[in-house]
Amino acid sequence: MTPSSPPRPDTAPAPGIPAPGGRPGRPRVTELLLSAFAGHRGTGLPLGPLTLLAGPSGSGKTGALRAYEALARLGGGAELGEAFPDPGACVPERARADAQHRRGFRLGCTADGPEGPVRLEVAVQAEPEPRIVGERLTAGGLVLLETALRDPRRRAVQAAWHTAGATPVTRAPLPDDRLGTALLPLRVAGTTHGQRRVLAAAEQMVVALRSVFPCDPRPERMRAPVAAGSGRLLGGCDNLADVLWRTRAECGRRHALLVDAVRAGCAGPVAGLLAEPYATGLVRALLDRGDGTRTDLRRLGDGELRYAALALVLLTGPGVLAVDEPGEVPGALRTLTVFVDGLDRALDPGQRAHLLRLAARMCERGHIRLVGAVSDASWAADVPGVTVVHLSRD
Repeated sequence: MTPSSPPRPDTAPAPGIPAPGGRPGRPRVTELLLSAFAGHRGTGLPLGPLTLLAGPSGSGKTGALRAYEALARLGGGAELGEAFPDPGACVPERARADAQHRRGFRLGCTADGPEGPVRLEVAVQAEPEPRIVGERLTAGGLVLLETALRDPRRRAVQAAWHTAGATPVTRAPLPDDRLGTALLPLRVAGTTHGQRRVLAAAEQMVVALRSVFPCDPRPERMRAPVAAGSGRLLGGCDNLADVLWRTRAECGRRHALLVDAVRAGCAGPVAGLLAEPYATGLVRALLDRGDGTRTDLRRLGDGELRYAALALVLLTGPGVLAVDEPGEVPGALRTLTVFVDGLDRALDPGQRAHLLRLAARMCERGHIRLVGAVSDASWAADVPGVTVVHLSRD
């Protein structure tokens, strides 16, 4: 699938922390590259602080989100099988096998940050056995890392990275089931200017890819009381009550903002949103109606529950969401990216408008980014700071 029309320019760049040359201080993924992935061929999707992937069913919105999530897992050090549990489904349908009966797919991304734009391209063999057969990391027209499968009998690829010292290039084998870019900080000494450049670019890419939170609130799982636990929100938002139990006490200001958001998207008066013990080891969430009445969340409609859960996601952060954080990187230098497939699912026009305005405000601050898939984005046309990428089935 390819964008059917050029996306609107990003009108609200995340401020980040100032970096030399006016570059963004927080590394972030600014483009998703789907060279040959599922239904996509030669597709480049620009990503702003708040991006909506819009198109009909079958246009590749879900596939694009899955590709991004898989890259994020690889960037966090995951093995290939964890990032792509069904690699055969990622192979373009009409892709032909070569003489060795091999088929695969290609994807990548661009990450901007203090080092400027850094581009990552990955080639994956899905059949007859999954393995990363090629990888390239480039910046400023210079190839910083390149890998290739030289001997199919070995479970390794030959890697070459920029050194710019007495030896221009360093060569060594790397495993064929992990992203070489994520392994470079463990292999490169950083003793030459070239090595330090490679390390800086690799670290920028890894930081940009990590801290991803795929989110798809499931109302049918949010209504029942839940066990008190870590207070870290799951992707399906099943444990919403447990998270409210924690966040209401931790940050009164953000909780007040959440109550304001819920008030705008739920029927009837809303004076508060709280959690309380329900039975041994369980908590439940309720709306305080302000007149002594408390409404159990199980009474709310699907749209109200999805709206409340998404508002909570936007108003919290990595400390509350169950994400893989790069702990070695200060929080001020990280950006959390939230994925929502079917962002407008079950929401009425008022709810989706309130939610999008909230997302625009939060994304403008730079600590959070949102990529949402919707069937139609015409309702978002008047909201500043939204990048809309239109996909078609063609």
